[in-house]
Amino acid sequence: MTEASSPTPAPSPAAPRAQRRPRGRWTPGWRVGLLLALAAAVALWGLLGPDEASGLALLKKQHTFLLAWYHDAPWQLRAGFFSLYVLLATLSMPGISVLTVAAGAVFGLGWGVLLVSFASSLGATLSFWLARYLLGDSLRARMGPRVLAVRTHVEREGAFYLLSLRLMPVVPFGVINLLMGLTAMRTRTFYAVSQIGMLASTVVFVSAGQQLGSIQNASEALKPDMLGALLGLGLLVAFLPKIAKRVLERLRQRKLLAPWRSQRPQQFDTNLVVIGAGAGGLVSAYIAAAAQAKVTLVEARALGGDCLHYGCVPSKALIQSAKVAHQVRTAAQFGVQVSAQVPQALDWPALMARIAQVIASIAPHDSTERYTALGADVLQGHAKIVNPWTVDVTRPDHSVQRIRTRSIVIAAGAQPVVPDLPGLHEVGFATSDTLWAQLAQCSALPRRIAVLGGGAVGCELGQAFARLGADVTLIEAGSRLLAREDGDVSALVQTSLETDGARVLCAHTALRCDGKGLDKTITVRNVATGLEQTLAFDLLICAVGRSARLSGYGLEELGISAERTVPTNAYLQTVFPSIYAAGDVAGPYQLTHAAAHQAWYATVNALFGDFKRFAADYRHLPATTFVAPEVARLGLNEQEAQAQGVRYELTRFDLADLDRALTDAGSAPPTGFVKVLTVPGKDRILGATIVAPQAGDMLAEYVLAMRHRLGLKAILATVHAYPTFAEANKYAAGAWQRAHAPKRLLAWARGFHAWRRG
Repeated sequence: MTEASSPTPAPSPAAPRAQRRPRGRWTPGWRVGLLLALAAAVALWGLLGPDEASGLALLKKQHTFLLAWYHDAPWQLRAGFFSLYVLLATLSMPGISVLTVAAGAVFGLGWGVLLVSFASSLGATLSFWLARYLLGDSLRARMGPRVLAVRTHVEREGAFYLLSLRLMPVVPFGVINLLMGLTAMRTRTFYAVSQIGMLASTVVFVSAGQQLGSIQNASEALKPDMLGALLGLGLLVAFLPKIAKRVLERLRQRKLLAPWRSQRPQQFDTNLVVIGAGAGGLVSAYIAAAAQAKVTLVEARALGGDCLHYGCVPSKALIQSAKVAHQVRTAAQFGVQVSAQVPQALDWPALMARIAQVIASIAPHDSTERYTALGADVLQGHAKIVNPWTVDVTRPDHSVQRIRTRSIVIAAGAQPVVPDLPGLHEVGFATSDTLWAQLAQCSALPRRIAVLGGGAVGCELGQAFARLGADVTLIEAGSRLLAREDGDVSALVQTSLETDGARVLCAHTALRCDGKGLDKTITVRNVATGLEQTLAFDLLICAVGRSARLSGYGLEELGISAERTVPTNAYLQTVFPSIYAAGDVAGPYQLTHAAAHQAWYATVNALFGDFKRFAADYRHLPATTFVAPEVARLGLNEQEAQAQGVRYELTRFDLADLDRALTDAGSAPPTGFVKVLTVPGKDRILGATIVAPQAGDMLAEYVLAMRHRLGLKAILATVHAYPTFAEANKYAAGAWQRAHAPKRLLAWARGFHAWRRG
């Protein structure tokens, strides 16, 4: 429906094993005692333990002594080494790599690998237990975002995710253990995967240690065996993780594709089939055609999708008309007198004709003719995936065209959610898909409009219809509007809607609908008081959300289990290596520009993924809600930072102090603000929220800054035209700079200038 929908967060795991405290195992006294003991061990090793450089030097110096000790008491030294290694691995102490090399230098390859392999896996498991049963609360507070990300990966990929981490030396050994302890992974699974995953690196490090131990003088450093061990170590760090991960993926994919292997075509009709011609599908087809690939674009309805025909375009055209109506109604505040009031001056058929004309003017950008000229084969019909390389397209004349393709991109979009409300279908209602057709049939603006849902879509439509003169009631079950925004943003938006004439009922649940014809009502209940009230309406709009289109095009037959979205990896690839997804079906963002963003990754990976793959990057994804004033956000806001345990510093600039906002304001002072979250003590931007008339445009400066790692100092140093709303970004940066002014230096400067004055 709108570009304004905020990112949909991933569902929280239901009571994962890692969050349950074992009964009777760790009493508070035991917990405190064990924590003190661990802290003492860490402190002692920090004082006495060598760093890696000195540790290797000490190993070389004492090598002869250790070999003699090993010869006299092999089992004693093995047991002592094993115990020390387990302790250091449990506490993730520095120096573990020195011990691994020492194992090869003293015990040789066989015993060295055996001791290190089991000691490291046992130590990792003990660290895993510490995180799960002892340090869970503090770790969740400190590593909130990473914990959520790892849980999502474990739920999606299971043991394979842990195995891929074990094969990547760049991921700290201890961090993996702690994070996995906060997931629902079984202990035996963790141990087994750790034992297997760390074996290759153990062999290389122990082998290098064996060669280091045999050097008697500097000239022996160039022995072939030594060079081979060092080369192997370098290859491990550089290539093994990627190679191993790709091999594991190929093995998993091969197993998954086994039942379909006989159906794989020897030749293909096209390189890519794109299912759906909305924002994601059109971008996908465009990129494939630009890359000179043969691409087939399939759409069951009209090209352009929901955004062009039912969402972004018509809603923004309506909002613009409502803005003009509001300006006419409030013209006297600006010294302009109008002869007619807006409700009497509203020409509803002309307004709807304008919306249709706006859609028609944009439609050529998304037309069959344009994409055919670009080189795409555009088919009108319903697509169904038969197997990972075959798509059947049922044409309007009921004929079926079979297409053999190397890859598929699913961009089927989303559909409105219809609540299970008694009497709803009997009284009739509109959704984002049906609203515009219903409005086009009306000779005038419906007088009484009820809107179910206080999200972006509900707020945008509710305010627009109120500004046009309708009696609007917005019903939201939650405690406030725009629940994903900060509380001050929600409060400002509600005040704005109510000022424009809308009635806002937050914390009210819809119970039932009654009546027919011109006498239709909806009954709602106040969540806090339990009181019920009945509201009459002429038009009921359901704006409670949208759900991905997951059925009807073959997912069920392929065995792809899709609950809320089509499961994909970081490369937008489904469980089948030849099938990708982008946009609303991939989630979690129901945003037009997010669909286009994902389509680039899905298409490039589908065409060139055998050689180079690109992980989708969502770190700098903006979102805008087109109410008045607009609400635009990037990165973290306050409530998200607090929920994730991210420390931040807040800088705020109010538009009441901005010259351009004062020139554009009427009789009331301007409202809105720029709010920036930064790393404490630094100007690095964590997120920005803007509430302003052109907030969506103003946010682009923060998108650019975060994308290229520019801080608030860079924004402050940038020249902004005067008078513009964009200056608010500079003034917010200036507020941060004033809060971090070097006080000592300024005091010195004050004294210096006083001295120069004599």
